[in-house]
Amino acid sequence: MPHKIELAVTPFGTELGTAPGGVISYSSDYDSADPNIYPNRSAYRSYYDGIYMGYKWQCVEFARRWLYINQGYIFNDVSMAYEIFNLRSVREVATNELLPLQAYKNGAQRHPEVGSLLIWEEGGEFVNTGHVAIITQVSDDYVRIVEQNMDFVVWPEGRDYSREIKVKIGRENDFWIECSFSDATILGWMIQTDDTSHGEILEPEQQELFNLKPATAHSSPQALKPWLNIANDDEAAYVDMMQGHWLTSVAEDHLNYYLLSQTAQEALESATDELHGLFMHATEYVLQHDELVESFGLPASILPRIRQSWDNRLNQLITSRFDFSMSDKGLKVYEYNCDSASCYMETGKVQGKWAKHLGLKHGEDAGSTLFAELVKAWRESEVEGLVHVLQDTDPEEDYHALFMLSAIEAAGHKCERVVGLSSLSWNEQGDIVDVNGNKVKWVWKTWAWETALDQLRTEQDAQQTISDKIRPPGSVPNLSDVLLRKEIMVFEPLWTLIPSNKAILPILWSLFPNHPLLLNTSFELSPELEASGYVVKPIVGRCGANIQLIDKNNKVLADKGGAFADRTQIYQQLFALPKVGKYYVQVCTFTAAGNYAGSGVRVDSSMIIGKDSDCMALRIDDDLSFLDT
Repeated sequence: MPHKIELAVTPFGTELGTAPGGVISYSSDYDSADPNIYPNRSAYRSYYDGIYMGYKWQCVEFARRWLYINQGYIFNDVSMAYEIFNLRSVREVATNELLPLQAYKNGAQRHPEVGSLLIWEEGGEFVNTGHVAIITQVSDDYVRIVEQNMDFVVWPEGRDYSREIKVKIGRENDFWIECSFSDATILGWMIQTDDTSHGEILEPEQQELFNLKPATAHSSPQALKPWLNIANDDEAAYVDMMQGHWLTSVAEDHLNYYLLSQTAQEALESATDELHGLFMHATEYVLQHDELVESFGLPASILPRIRQSWDNRLNQLITSRFDFSMSDKGLKVYEYNCDSASCYMETGKVQGKWAKHLGLKHGEDAGSTLFAELVKAWRESEVEGLVHVLQDTDPEEDYHALFMLSAIEAAGHKCERVVGLSSLSWNEQGDIVDVNGNKVKWVWKTWAWETALDQLRTEQDAQQTISDKIRPPGSVPNLSDVLLRKEIMVFEPLWTLIPSNKAILPILWSLFPNHPLLLNTSFELSPELEASGYVVKPIVGRCGANIQLIDKNNKVLADKGGAFADRTQIYQQLFALPKVGKYYVQVCTFTAAGNYAGSGVRVDSSMIIGKDSDCMALRIDDDLSFLDT
């Protein structure tokens, strides 16, 4: 949000002044932004030389743009300006190399320099966000700075800085910059240098806190008793699928679970929120570049609909899932599943009931908030009227559908479950209706969007456009009829085809190279990937199908067949799942409306997680207890 001032302001986008290097500072008075020029959030993204700088015209955007133009490097994306103070590197754009960045607290003996980043703490004048400016002149009496989103006033004629701030030097040559606001605090300044003298040293995290730990609950006669309430439809369907009251299909694992440290949990929450933003950024970038869209293997006829879906329904995501490898070697994301219904009930309901049934007191349920967050997301959705929950006839999808149906109903919406499509039909008016004659308008589905696209590919052949089909009254619609009909709002929206497609991974790496949460990924097998080992993945696939893991010696570590061998492949840096106990363990985090909502794990004796991989309980332990376990 813009900062309040008393002076007259200028409209959004007005040039306020020009900083050294010819870098323009713009007014960020969002209240005056023209909705015709800025119709949606994506219109506010700022690029320079094709490189993302930030949101127009915030302080972080200006700082990154100034550094790029004048110094040739930029810092990684941050959620809030004050977070810059914890960065310890910048990326030189020309070479893609990381350069050291040091932080100096206000009062440090290392004085700021021209080009230093000046950082304000969150709070007061800069509530929630903090603030960043660039220092362009330094003296013993003042520093001069340039910035954006501080005020919206044009700089005086002939002046190449926004503000001059008083300075005082102490007896120990300590350098102090006055904060102009009584309710704000200057954290300090950042300098690109490898000299750490007088700088702030970040305490290294205890990497062992990122290792999952296997654990076992105490056995008792109680453990063998039924514990899921089959009077609840979703729990009954789950028991039928599992052939008993089990969380895992392996008998000797019925008492086993995994522990996660509080530090690791906090890292997962932060990573989930940050990665959602990165994937949304990459989605926007793809849809702005036709040559990139071609890499996704989508029918040309569907592309206008995807763009329309993105423009109209950007914030209508109910839920999604990230798949991670987490260990003392680091935290890395494999992919983003924005179009999958799996593992939600296991994480959001079953693992918690399992622990309660066993009287387990060790740790806290990592999925305890998921159901409530899903309910909240549905309440905040734009749904008006009956929601049809569509699922395939696969028995496994019964409990997926019923679990989400319970969340939708808890949010206050009426629901109708539709198993298969045979109970739907076309009416005389050309609408799709259910068995009771209710018009289908709002849909949540377990089917993948790709299933509908496969039907479209068969029917459309070489057609370049798609129009709403109307079939004879009384006939049964196919999946593409339902999901691609303009009058029907589907969750998750059609645009989720982009972030769910693995073709986005190389693009994400190109936009945010060397990002600590990402893996090097390419459309081509590069020498760098061969040297590190790599994973071959089809851009569209499910349940680990057609994935190969190949090490740096060209040895195949794991190979899984499937039905997606004919799809375009991408190559991702090998970063194998950790083996914890007898299983390879993948951590999954779930979102609701784009924010972290819960965690779970999937395990397998293979290095590739697939359809038959089990879910097991995940519990969060405080750090001290975790290290003592």
